[in-house]
Amino acid sequence: MKTWITGGYVYRYEKRRLERKNLCMENGVITKICSPSEAITDGEVYDVKGKAVVPGFIDIHTHGGCGFDVNAASKEDLEKIGHFFATQGTTTWLCSILTDTKEQTEKVIGEVLKHKADHENCADLLGIHLEGPFLSVEFKGAMPESLLRGADLDLLKEYQEKAEGNVRYITVSPEVEGIPEAIPAIRDMGITVAIGHSGADYETSRKCIENGAMACTHTCNAMKLFHQHFPAIMGAVLEADDVYCEAICDGRHLHPGSVRMILKAKGYDRVVAVTDSIMAAGLPDGAYKLGVNDVIVEEGDAKLPNGVRAGSTLTTGTALKRLVEFTGKSMEDVLPLLTMNPARLIRAEEHIGSLEEGKDADILILDDAYNITDTFVKGKKIKKQEETPCH
Repeated sequence: MKTWITGGYVYRYEKRRLERKNLCMENGVITKICSPSEAITDGEVYDVKGKAVVPGFIDIHTHGGCGFDVNAASKEDLEKIGHFFATQGTTTWLCSILTDTKEQTEKVIGEVLKHKADHENCADLLGIHLEGPFLSVEFKGAMPESLLRGADLDLLKEYQEKAEGNVRYITVSPEVEGIPEAIPAIRDMGITVAIGHSGADYETSRKCIENGAMACTHTCNAMKLFHQHFPAIMGAVLEADDVYCEAICDGRHLHPGSVRMILKAKGYDRVVAVTDSIMAAGLPDGAYKLGVNDVIVEEGDAKLPNGVRAGSTLTTGTALKRLVEFTGKSMEDVLPLLTMNPARLIRAEEHIGSLEEGKDADILILDDAYNITDTFVKGKKIKKQEETPCH
């Protein structure tokens, strides 16, 4: 059945502006975007009364939300995470598996496959982001040190086969033994490579970029920072034109001035807004988990007992508001950081990331204050569940 979204201003990515248009969805796909003057002869009509109609947000780095941690999540838990995300603006996500044992990592992969085969009323879990285990001990953050290791293509191939090709993204540290040389083979497995959790020097980082690394994980966080004599990994990723930089725009991980600096260096087409959220997203302060770690959240700030920051409580809807606030730019200018940029990075732009005829009907309705009033995932309107703890 056709559903028309009328009376709204549709975001046009190429023009970076909202235009008064009607949009038609059918069988989960956008089938028509047309002038409001064109007659509607059939289908259901949904009048959004002057609100903005924008692409659904894509979060490629998140460890959970609404009380559920990805590393311990069942199929049903993933659906609950996905429902919470959808109410906050995320229509597509990658679940980030924190470095864990082989047994637990494969268990999570199994639950992801079950969820992908049978789910409803939630964001689309497109695939998996592996944050490790090929990471630096020095910049491990919340990674369990005993499980970190050198490049192991056989292990990664096992994970990818177990995941039936659904590992889409991986974070590795350039200085870890074997990583620069392994990147082409990782890409051949269909996995986009990000570098991070790293104290790597400039030259080693550049080698990874030359070999095909396409992104930097939570830029400026858990990495050696720029020095005029030793640009390090931070200097390498900010300089490289083709590299995307993840940014956690919660005001804690990056000062607003740092967000503006990254955007000045990279441009608005090479920054990807991520949440790096943990199970505490959407819930009050308290004690939570991130993989094997205990995490304490105080005033919305998630930290390990030793004071090291451990993910965030950010949502994509809040990230949009922060980006507008931090940059002074319009919503139309910053939307690509949450939509087309992540889609391109994980090579999914042919079906998500913008509102175009033939693309998936992943759509948000926003009011004048950028609050999400409705979410459509593959053309289906997300129903709110008031009994959940996150509402």
